[in-house]
Amino acid sequence: MPPTPRPPRWYAIPVRVLLMTFIGTLISFAVSLLLGIMGTVVVSARHGVHPNMTVAYRLVALPAAVVAGSIIFVLALAMEIRHYRQSKTLAAIARVS
Repeated sequence: MPPTPRPPRWYAIPVRVLLMTFIGTLISFAVSLLLGIMGTVVVSARHGVHPNMTVAYRLVALPAAVVAGSIIFVLALAMEIRHYRQSKTLAAIARVS
């Protein structure tokens, strides 16, 4: 007789959602900062001035990371709730059969 799967735990949802949101926000911040620095260097080289790196942080990377983090949070929450409900149903079916 195969072992029955354990029922899903609802308190694991916020942990996984926050972890995915944090990691996704960090990755999007890093990528947008890299692109912002490259863009700042290119624009400053074309104008013949020293690059102002605070522009890359304040006007490019931070807003992009906030937007990406918000989107990741909503999508991860929807995905985890759907997975929880599906696992709960499948565990109930396995318990009955």
